[in-house]
Amino acid sequence: MLLGIAKTTGVRLAEVGFLLFLIAGVWLVAAEFQQARWGRTRSIVAGVLIAVAGLLLIVATHWGHYG
Repeated sequence: MLLGIAKTTGVRLAEVGFLLFLIAGVWLVAAEFQQARWGRTRSIVAGVLIAVAGLLLIVATHWGHYG
């Protein structure tokens, strides 16, 4: 095994992943307002946050013994 993560680290990674999902959701809602500037940029940032959150959850599940 090349990469070993403690169970507590796996839980922490999962918590950060879920927090990023929450932030991305708020950013997507903010991007949909008619008067909001930078709507497209907010959508891109939200997409990146979702991708990073998914990656963190994969690492936490596979190597961090989360779940």
